[in-house]
Amino acid sequence: MIKTNYSRAFKVFAKHYNGVPLEIFIKPYEALISTLLSSRTNDDTTLVVCNKLFKKAPNIRSLDKLDESEIRNLIYPVGFYNTKAKNLKKLATQIITNFGGEIPSDKEDLIKLRGVGIKTANLVLVRAFKKPAISVDTHVHRICNMLGWVKTKTPEQTERELVSILPKKYWLDINRYFVSVGRQYRSKKQLREFLEKNKLI
Repeated sequence: MIKTNYSRAFKVFAKHYNGVPLEIFIKPYEALISTLLSSRTNDDTTLVVCNKLFKKAPNIRSLDKLDESEIRNLIYPVGFYNTKAKNLKKLATQIITNFGGEIPSDKEDLIKLRGVGIKTANLVLVRAFKKPAISVDTHVHRICNMLGWVKTKTPEQTERELVSILPKKYWLDINRYFVSVGRQYRSKKQLREFLEKNKLI
């Protein structure tokens, strides 16, 4: 597949798109918290935890009122729940103190928040604010390398490459399409067969 034939790839991926669990969280608060909790945790587990947490703390101010220990109990068994509980408590206070309780819609402001990295910030921009950004997880990284769009060793390198080569009109969809396909074809062999069958490689 030639590097510039992005249109065909996105059409194929759109056709095989199957909803990603955490995409239901499109409110800025829910998008931010669910994305933070999903790190090193599968989406299905994260979804259950988020539903439990959002029932108890439906907004940033109610989250701020919870004790760290209560947050920790609510978000178990997500990966690194101790660290994430500390981050969520401090993040809630940050947002109330520095942003008047509103989730920032600017990338630079988002990455100032406790526990928020570039990948999380970009996904929140896309999901909550419909701002074009590229969030690269293991699925996006793996598939882009297999397609031959990039030759990179880390998701961070892949993001930098995609920003420079991928037309902006695809930025809003790349994460959800590629994650969906990656969840359906988890092994390298299955994914390669899917891409070959659809004449993408």
